[in-house]
Amino acid sequence: MSYKIKLYHLYPDAMNLYGDLGNVIALSKRCQWRNIEFEKVDVKIGDKIDFADADMIFMGGGQDRGQKIVSNDLLKRKNEIQNLVESGAPALTICGGFQLFGKYFKTQKGDEITGIEVFDAVTIAGDKRLIGNVVVDISVATSKWVQKFKYEMIEKPQTTLVGFENHSGLTTLGPNCEPLGTVVKGYGNKGDGGYEGGWYKNALGTYLHGSLLPKNPWLTDHLIEMALMYRYGSPIPLDKLDDKLEILAHKAAVERAKTAKTLSL
Repeated sequence: MSYKIKLYHLYPDAMNLYGDLGNVIALSKRCQWRNIEFEKVDVKIGDKIDFADADMIFMGGGQDRGQKIVSNDLLKRKNEIQNLVESGAPALTICGGFQLFGKYFKTQKGDEITGIEVFDAVTIAGDKRLIGNVVVDISVATSKWVQKFKYEMIEKPQTTLVGFENHSGLTTLGPNCEPLGTVVKGYGNKGDGGYEGGWYKNALGTYLHGSLLPKNPWLTDHLIEMALMYRYGSPIPLDKLDDKLEILAHKAAVERAKTAKTLSL
């Protein structure tokens, strides 16, 4: 049987900082290598798009200006996106996308950009910019995913994510949104080295750019498996890939993060 995944990429023209497009490429290639058909639908402001056929949503990061530009259009799609997530469709949102999938983002000027409330989270701009390499322990989230979906996410469950953060927004999670992980190196959601990112059902939000998925192939596969499960209604095991290079890149990023400086501007 042949399989297919349909990804809806929200505002690729306005929300694509620091290599976020690489996340889409990673999803596409890891599907291609397994002979899974991968279709991408770009969703831009004003497009007449039916979300009923989406299997996964992706939204990258953007500057405050970019978030303001897309926010009104995103709000018009709020119910469709919320319904998808509630039904189990996976989503990956990066930085500004993570913020706009929360309740609101308040800029340094005091402007409040309303979000679509997928995540129980609020973001308020801080007075410093938090920049640097990040290592995150995701062992708690990983164990919950394995228990929830009754399958082994990966042969030897990985417990770290690596990436690069560059944000001034400080995000606080409410009781209905779990942190994606705890910070080993870096600043995290609130700049205090505590929690990083958030997740609700199969929707993930994070500040990790760089891009995230190529250096964390197990997370890429998790999203693919969730999209297949959503589309076909049952778990579909993925063929194993040779991830030697990806694992080396991941380990190199971990080692670099140990000695690299983080900046608070």
